[in-house]
Order: sequence, then structure tokens, then C-alpha cells
Amino acid sequence: MAGDRYSRMVAWLKVALPLAALGLLSTLFLLSRVIDPTQAIPFADTEVQDRLLNQRVSGPYYSGTTADGDQIAFVADSVVTPNGFAGASDADNVFVKIDLIGGGTVNVTSQAASIDVANDISDLIGNVVLKSSTGYIVTSELITARVSTLDIRSPGPVFADTPVGELVAGAMHLSTPVPSAPAQLVFTNGVKLIYLPKQVKE
Repeated sequence: MAGDRYSRMVAWLKVALPLAALGLLSTLFLLSRVIDPTQAIPFADTEVQDRLLNQRVSGPYYSGTTADGDQIAFVADSVVTPNGFAGASDADNVFVKIDLIGGGTVNVTSQAASIDVANDISDLIGNVVLKSSTGYIVTSELITARVSTLDIRSPGPVFADTPVGELVAGAMHLSTPVPSAPAQLVFTNGVKLIYLPKQVKE
């Protein structure tokens, strides 16, 4: 008898539960708010036009490895490809971190950047600051860098705080001459160094 009662209960639940689910779905459809297709989209007209004309990504994060094995991470507030076409992209408030395969790290920040992956070139523009784990802090208004390998240049004046003092130069180049070797930071074009010896603690 108990077995028959259990079988009848299972059979009844198989019918009752689907019916109850259908009832709940019907209630949801009846209570849901009717959407007016003529209602304005909650975006300003200028913002909609900007997003239609430009491919914008907010808060992008990219990472990868160069041909020499250096690991690069890229972060920005936003990246825009003008007019929706492939090619150079513009970024705001950029931060780049490079973990060098030969040891050490390099961090670069800038107010803006223009990145052209197809042509293997990027320009970091406006208050560019390069910091190395070896104690160098270099500032410039423009730094160019290749995307595929460690090749960072400042074609114009740079100011640097170094482990031995303050330095001014007309150009700078950070690269790895030999794969897997330590990176070399070279200053050229009228280099001036104000030597500031470290004070020995007594």
C-alpha cells in the first residue's frame, strides 16, 4: 500500500510542478513593465554619436610577450579607434609594465598614447614617466616604443633622476642589444650629469 501511495504521489508531482511553473511564468509576463519603443535611450545624443563613430573600450587591459620574451601589460582609462576603422588607436591615462626577461622591470605612464599595432609603433604623449627597477626615473613629453620588442626611445629632451645624480640629455634609448641579455638605458645628445654622491649613514 505504501508503495502504491508513493507511486501516486510521484505521478501527481510530475503533473502539478510543471503546471505551477507555467503559472509563475504567466504571472511574470503579466506583471512585467511594458516597454515603450519610442522612449528615449538613457544616453546623451553626443555620447551615442561618439560611440557610433568610434570604437571605444573603457578600462582596457592587455598583456602579452615580445619576441625576446619580455612580458608586457597595458592598462588605460579608455581606448578609441577613430571612425571605427582599424589602425592607430588613441588611449587616455596609460600605464605600461614590462617584466624584462633579463631581469628587472620597467613601468611607463603617460597622459595619452597612440598605438599602431600593424606598423609596430606606439607614441606615449604628455608627461611621460619611465621608472626602472634599477633606480632610474626618466621624464619626457614624448616617448616612442615598438610593440613587438623592447625598443623605447625619447627623440627629444629627457630629465632623469639616477642612482648617481640628476641627468639631462637630448635623447634616450632603452633596448636589449642581445636577446635575453640585460636591458641597456643609453642617454645621448648633450648629456649633463649633476653628480650627487650618496651620504654615508654614521
